[in-house]
Amino acid sequence: MIDITLGPYGLLKSISVSEVSQQPSLSDHRLILFTLRGSFPAPITRNTKGTDCGTFREDLRDKLERGLEISMKHKAGLGLAVRWIQQALINAYENNCSLRLAKKGRKSLKWTSELQYLQREVRQLFNMCRANNKPSSWELYREDQRRYRKEVRKASKQTWRTFYSSVNDLPRLARLNTALSNDPKVRLGSLVAPTGERTQSKGETLDLLIDTHFTNSDVEGGGGPVPVAARRANRMEW
Repeated sequence: MIDITLGPYGLLKSISVSEVSQQPSLSDHRLILFTLRGSFPAPITRNTKGTDCGTFREDLRDKLERGLEISMKHKAGLGLAVRWIQQALINAYENNCSLRLAKKGRKSLKWTSELQYLQREVRQLFNMCRANNKPSSWELYREDQRRYRKEVRKASKQTWRTFYSSVNDLPRLARLNTALSNDPKVRLGSLVAPTGERTQSKGETLDLLIDTHFTNSDVEGGGGPVPVAARRANRMEW
């Protein structure tokens, strides 16, 4: 069988190895993996919070004191002075805030305007409590902090619900099932029934799932559960 993979011509020189994957692809053919030759520049950034403020002020003061004598009576001189101060600020910042590798991460939480407002409010309360150091202010800060954490947990759960409901293709479902099945912490837990009560056992949880998703279905064999042997597909069946 001849397989044709479409791609840009410039990428052809970077391919060093191509092989057929042995992992199940949930399709009528296997995946073809390509190994690319070359290197990619690592993303770097500066963390503003890690700036050494003390040496930053000293460097900035030194640069401004050794600055040029510029007459700001005219527009050209004023513009030159502004550019000089701007460059002095940039140089002092770069000298006291080193470059670091940017950490890549996936945010599962969708930051809404309400969460941003609560975060800003909690930060302002913390600064106020640190300034006046009153017990009443600290109590107000802890109350707002608890409310903020509660909203963060609620938004995180809603984001996961949205993600699960958006997964509607078979390959993504298979990868999700593999990831969850390999996690020893994932277990069949308790669910809330329409009556408001929680299930007390795995059997009650399974019965609730069947009644919810298969409302008009009856279990054959005297009304009891039908044992089904666990079976996994082998490589030949893929």
